[in-house]
Amino acid sequence: MGSFPLGVPVLRALTKLGRDVSLARRRRRLTQESLAERAGLGLNTLRRLEKGDPGVALENLARVLHVLGEVERLAGLLDTGTDEIGLVLMDERLPKRVRARKSTGAL
Repeated sequence: MGSFPLGVPVLRALTKLGRDVSLARRRRRLTQESLAERAGLGLNTLRRLEKGDPGVALENLARVLHVLGEVERLAGLLDTGTDEIGLVLMDERLPKRVRARKSTGAL
């Protein structure tokens, strides 16, 4: 599979996510070494995650979020009940009216 360049919005989002992970870690008074060990990651992997490296596996983010007590935020990231675009698209396909089906059998 070939690689495609990431767009600027994607790179910005990953960079912000990395900064947010770093801030959450520091607010909890955890060193990079301590968080990496607790998450079962190598120190370099955690450093790459905190820099927003797009090559870091999603599993590694999940492990870090679990240690930080925030893994449920990953689970709710694209909750279908709050997917506004998806819901609008679905509603556009709703029929204008619903008719009762004709009965085919006699009582």
